[in-house]
Amino acid sequence: MDRRVTEPVRVNLALQGGGAHGAYTWGVLDRLLEEDWLEIAAISGTSAGAMNGAALKSGLIAGGRNGAKAALDVLWAAIGTVGDMRLSAFMQPVLPFAATLTDMWENTFSTSPQGIASQLFSPYAAGPFWENPLKPIVAGLDFSLVCSDAGPKLFVNATNVRSGKIGVFTGKQITPDALMASACLPTTFQAVQVPDPITGKMEAWWDGGYSGNPALFPLYDKGLPQDLIIVAINPIYRDAIPKTPLEIQNRINEISFNAPLLRDLRAIAFVKRLLATGKVTKGEMKDVALHVISDNPLMSELTASSKILPTPALLARLKAAGRVSADRFLVEHGAHLGKHGTVEPVDLLD
Repeated sequence: MDRRVTEPVRVNLALQGGGAHGAYTWGVLDRLLEEDWLEIAAISGTSAGAMNGAALKSGLIAGGRNGAKAALDVLWAAIGTVGDMRLSAFMQPVLPFAATLTDMWENTFSTSPQGIASQLFSPYAAGPFWENPLKPIVAGLDFSLVCSDAGPKLFVNATNVRSGKIGVFTGKQITPDALMASACLPTTFQAVQVPDPITGKMEAWWDGGYSGNPALFPLYDKGLPQDLIIVAINPIYRDAIPKTPLEIQNRINEISFNAPLLRDLRAIAFVKRLLATGKVTKGEMKDVALHVISDNPLMSELTASSKILPTPALLARLKAAGRVSADRFLVEHGAHLGKHGTVEPVDLLD
């Protein structure tokens, strides 16, 4: 797309979580970074979306667009070495081919070995010997840059275990533990202890997907642009009714992780109705220009189990798909950015 502009077009990004499926977002960001006219003003991210956001921000500050692309490459190369996140604490030393065995099991029995294991084992079973497999990966990020006032604003979402409420970490609050809290699937990882971003009280946190996947409200600030691009990982709609145990488990996972996003989309739709009918004065509330980048056919093929099996082949496939989706979005809708939305929230809710 040839877009000649004198001023950059500023956008906000909302990056969904989804474990290894976040490599799709890696591909989307990799392609968007190639557009010099596109400026990322703020990022709200959950789980893998938060990690993508942290890598992108630190890379941008350190080395511009190429630095951001390189930082994302380093992040996902490291994630590709983790192996099966669910089994790493218990059985990975004796199951080096966990991804292959999981595929064979699911194809044969239509159930998830991870789902069964989650009902038999707890990440707390290993006691003091347990270690979060994401810890060395997160430690590789430069948090002096992740927390910097420079570059895009970054918001990281996690779920308070006791209250069930969302916690939004920003600025100096984004510590390595806060980033791991955002990606803490409770059947896979032990809860992460982090000070509450509002009260400062130490709290236990789980994956942000249960309360905001991702939270959109931090992006409503008046100092941020109208345009909001959601990079969606979890399919909202499925035509077929799930029947096998694995299909049911997958759909439960998708519904629970989409519920917070649908809540935020309803709020956007409500505000748009108020503005359209003149019940709210223009400028008093944010009139979000909404855009979505997604690949529902691909994501519908993948199972929930693959989210915790970040094999290099899967990650490469997802990155390539993300680049294709972003390129298609730019061709079809790039000229609309900075002018108006390309999808109505009600279209996603119907």
